Parts: sequence; structure tokens; C-alpha cells
Amino acid sequence: MEVANEETKTMPQPITMRGGDGPLSYAQNSSLQKGVVDATKGMMIHAIANKLDMEKLCSETFRIADFGCSIGPNTFFSLQNIIHAVEQTNHGNSATSPEFQLFFNDHSSNDFNTLFKSLPPSWPYFVAGVPGSFYGRLFPKSSIHIGHSSNALQWLSKVPEQVVDCNSSAYNSGSIYCTGIETEVGKAFASQFENDMESFLNARAEELVNGGLIVIVMGGIPDGISLSQTAIGKFYHLFGSCLLDLTDKGLIKEEKVKSFNLPLYFPSAKQLKALIERNGRFSIESFDEITEQVKGVAALPSAQNYISHVRAGFEGLIKEHFGNEMVDEFFAYYAKKHIETGFVFGENAAENTLIFIILKRI
Repeated sequence: MEVANEETKTMPQPITMRGGDGPLSYAQNSSLQKGVVDATKGMMIHAIANKLDMEKLCSETFRIADFGCSIGPNTFFSLQNIIHAVEQTNHGNSATSPEFQLFFNDHSSNDFNTLFKSLPPSWPYFVAGVPGSFYGRLFPKSSIHIGHSSNALQWLSKVPEQVVDCNSSAYNSGSIYCTGIETEVGKAFASQFENDMESFLNARAEELVNGGLIVIVMGGIPDGISLSQTAIGKFYHLFGSCLLDLTDKGLIKEEKVKSFNLPLYFPSAKQLKALIERNGRFSIESFDEITEQVKGVAALPSAQNYISHVRAGFEGLIKEHFGNEMVDEFFAYYAKKHIETGFVFGENAAENTLIFIILKRI
């Protein structure tokens, strides 16, 4: 096994979705994420309208930032929902309505060109891109009124070093993700998530004005359920099995597969709430778990459509770890196995949850 290379594989690396606007791009394959936006729209508008103190935050320019915007229209839908909520709070008074400045944040490798080409032409807002990791500071102190992050915070800043170290008790042998079954592996992933969330919250606490809000929507798991028992866990198992199959065929080196782990972690609501309370820089204004809406979110019209979504989201990770020459071969094999096994997302699996949170800077 290539122990000498393990450290470099766990260095912080940007996770970006496939760019462009072609048939395999994230922009064309993000309807699952759009389902999350739709599922939380009413909750977000209602919560912001009731929790935002416009008199206290009175400003000629109202600044909203989307952390982890990626590519495509979903970020526009999300920020438009927030603007609608702010305008409701302002009781539709156009005379005192502020101008809106919108910031779209993601890693510098994100396809900002495609993002801004797809801006609605009639948008009456001022927009800017802000490259960089949201696990660090991105804006001046007390400059943002509302922050937003959807489908992003489950992505860790890096894979924990221990899980790819064959000499560690937390070595994640035989799996590419945190199944939640192996105790030491789970502790390593949980520790990385806790550190990342602490960094995220501390950075936003500096950037938000007093009384400012941050909206967080992210995937989670029911308390007491391991990720391997859930719909997403079943998918990760299938995904990882394709790598093992290609290893058996001699197409991928075994050590490459052993050193590959997805930098993802899905917390329980209980765990996430405890982290926020321990941080102590925000009050929890709204905290909900959503399960019923997720059923509709998981539905796609065809297996091929689902496969395209998978490639749009995970191509970058495969390319980074295994090289460009393996990308087409891997996803062709994944598509073949997906269809041959009749894989159905969510079948014989526990439901994952969406965790919806609104925090206020105190």
C-alpha cells in the first residue's frame, strides 16, 4: 500500500461539481438538489419573515451570501426565496426596501463562468463571486445580513488521516465511506466533522451582523441509525463495489482503492444541535428534521437520469484520485452495474433526513 502518499490524499482539496452546461454537467443534473430547495422553501420564508428584525438590521444595502453555491439555477432559487422572505418582513414597502447584494461562494475551481452566464437576465440585484473554502473567513466583519448553505456542509474539508492509515485503529478497510458500523472509523469522521463545523460557525459569526441569520440545510441520519442502513449508504456501497470490481479485473491498483474515502459525513440532528449549542455564538431560531418530503426528492424519471446525477456529483473525486484515464471507464461500469442490479434509491433502506436550521448571530 502506498503509505507515503496517504498524507497527501487527506490534505484539504476542493470538491467541485462537473462544470459547463452540457448533458453530463451539474447544471443539468441537479434536480435532486432542487427538490431540497422546494421542500424547504415554505419553512425558510416563514422562519426568516418571523425571525428577522428589519428595524435592527436597517441598511440601504442588504447582503446575502450563499456558501457552497456550485453551478446552475438552484442557488438562484434559494436566494430568491430569501429575498422574498426579507421583502415580506419589510411588508412590501418599496419606499424603504433595500438594494440587495448577493454573493456566490464556492471553491476557486468552481465553474463560476457557467454560473454567471445562467443568471436570470432581469435580476435587479448586484451579484459577485467569492472563491474560497467556507471553512474559513470570506467576508469582512459584520458585513453579511443573511447567510445560506444547502447540500454543502456534509462535505468535509478533508478525509481524516487515520481512516487511510493502515497502521491506525481507525483504518477504514473495505469501505469508501463512513458506514457508522466501525466505531473507530466513525469517531475519526465525527471528529473531522465537528472541527469543520466549529470552523464554519466561527467564520460566519465574524461575518454576520449582530442579529443576522444563517440558513443551513443539510443531509442527516436518524438518531441511532448507521449511514450504511440508509438510502444514501446503500448507494455508497454500490459505488464502492464498482471500484473493487475494477480492482479484481486489474484495471485499478488495489492500493489506490484502499486509500480512497469519500470526504462526507452525515450527522444526526441531535449531534448537530449539540455542536451549535457548544459553539455558543448563535441562538437556534428554527431546527427541524424533514423526512416525508425526502421521498419525493429521491425520485428521478429513469435509471439513466440518476446515473447522470451521480457522475455530475462525483466525477471530480474520481478524476482527482484515480486520474483522467479512469473516469469514463469507471462511470461506464457504474452505469452497467446500476442497471444490472436494478438499483433503486431508498429500497429496503431507512430514510435519510434533511436537517433545516435557522441561526441568529448573538
